[in-house]
Amino acid sequence: MTDLRRSPLHDRHVALGAKMADFGGWSMPIEYPGGGVVAEHTAVRERVGLFDVSHLGKARVSGPGAADFVNACFTNDLRRIGPGRAQYTMCCTESGGVVDDLIQYLRADDDVFLIPNAANTAEVVRRLAAAAPEGVVVEDLHEGYGVLAVQGPRSDEVLRRLGLPTDHDYMSFVETTWDGLPVIVCRTGYTGERGYEIVPAWDVTASVWDALLEAVRAEGGLPAGLGARDTLRTEMGYPLHGNDLSLDITPVMAGAAWAVGWDKDTFWGKEALAAQRAAKDGRLMRGLVVTGRGIPRSHCEVRDASGAVVGEVTSGTFSPTRKQGIALALLDRSVTLGDEVVVDVRGRDVAATVTRPPFVEAGVRSS
Repeated sequence: MTDLRRSPLHDRHVALGAKMADFGGWSMPIEYPGGGVVAEHTAVRERVGLFDVSHLGKARVSGPGAADFVNACFTNDLRRIGPGRAQYTMCCTESGGVVDDLIQYLRADDDVFLIPNAANTAEVVRRLAAAAPEGVVVEDLHEGYGVLAVQGPRSDEVLRRLGLPTDHDYMSFVETTWDGLPVIVCRTGYTGERGYEIVPAWDVTASVWDALLEAVRAEGGLPAGLGARDTLRTEMGYPLHGNDLSLDITPVMAGAAWAVGWDKDTFWGKEALAAQRAAKDGRLMRGLVVTGRGIPRSHCEVRDASGAVVGEVTSGTFSPTRKQGIALALLDRSVTLGDEVVVDVRGRDVAATVTRPPFVEAGVRSS
């Protein structure tokens, strides 16, 4: 993994004995010793976990009219929120495919901070820079900031131990300081639990991590790797770009039409997406709960009772919370909620029921 980019916490993860792997071109921790994915997943659901997600991209669009410019590019409508709020959105091609899904932080009308996915940051920045009007500046700040995610029911207690703010609403952020250092604290996450994402400068991320990890352990929590992050997000039905969203899987197909500002005058891919939405054709994302024994994985074929192929798994895993296999799958529109289907798992038929995610109760808005 010598050619992979490294988080500012790489040495910390190695010292903790983490299993490292390539994730979007970055060497990142998948799990830590002492229980691995299941223990880390359970800690987040029941107490609290700390993730290093510094591989995520960071970018800034600034200058007169920056927010209006971003709004004319990405799917969601920034006019729905005000300064100090964050919003999930997508960067699409003109044909409606998803280049990336990302979080946009509205700082002001002339300042928007973006957190794209690691592997897609350069392309998102390239597309924005190519379209930016005079006076609007697009900066790739990928290694300008780290990102740490504190997730779980005891997240507030962890942040209070560091004197960080915890009383802001879901999908809002506060720019503050810790130990004299500027940090952004946003009530967002990718686990379905109450939590926060903390964005410090790259070169002080290690200091913030050390303090957070001490506080997390004091609350009975654990450091958590990207393995647990994946099982947690799958239980919530949250999409992963490259699996559940892609250049071939549009927001309409993925069940993410709620993150599209259909009434906006323009955004990249609007005409194609509006036509697809109106036509009501193409496969749709559904959930699958395995009723037999087996764990569905991406690209597993899905068949109906007659044996006809009706779709394909995009993400699948063992749910530590439910203790059974679950999956997201693109299915023909002829398949309805409650239908019984069969998933081909390595040549073995595994029975499953079609459902609507999430697979567990959401806790993101809990107090």
